[in-house]
Amino acid sequence: MPRVREIEDDGGDPILKDIFAKERELFGGLFNTTKVFAHCPPILKAAKQLSASIEKSGRLPAFLVPLVYLRVALINGCPF
Repeated sequence: MPRVREIEDDGGDPILKDIFAKERELFGGLFNTTKVFAHCPPILKAAKQLSASIEKSGRLPAFLVPLVYLRVALINGCPF
């Protein structure tokens, strides 16, 4: 059982509304990390921007990006 309650409803927050809609469209649901970061929408937005900037930087081959996310999740003991 998670210690931090996960948030799945945007509650009318424009940041959460936008991020939740995009993630549901792309992945069919919300990631657990998104639901936890949703407690602080500015931090969630910054985390999403960081991920996007890494992907857009072109410093990693596109096929490695999901593997990096998977590796980080495994290191942190987080089921992906």
